Amino acid sequence: MLNMMATKTEYLSFFIFIIFSLGFCIFMLLLSWFLGGRSKSRYKNTPFESGIVAVKNTHLNFSAKFYLIAMFFVIFDVESLYLYAWSASVSECGWIGFLEASMFIMSIILGLFYLIRVKALNWVN
Repeated sequence: MLNMMATKTEYLSFFIFIIFSLGFCIFMLLLSWFLGGRSKSRYKNTPFESGIVAVKNTHLNFSAKFYLIAMFFVIFDVESLYLYAWSASVSECGWIGFLEASMFIMSIILGLFYLIRVKALNWVN
């Protein structure tokens, strides 16, 4: 009975944290909208590059491959942060932690091989 009560308390505190976090984010967005400056001028929406007036169209088209490579970089970078956190606590994890990290590394390697196989990392085509 005591264990069920502790579990319910943990869930309740988690949901209160989530609700408070979302409420705080909404509060900050509304506060910036009310207190933020609103200026309108003729030059507000024109591109400004070191005082030089643009000669031609400033919009550039990027290939979707650029965004895919950037997303893959972020994903693998975040995974390396998980491995860094694991390496900081390797002595407390023991062999079970080592096996879990090995499985995690294998999933990263398999994901990388899959990206290479479907040619998602090629710039050409």
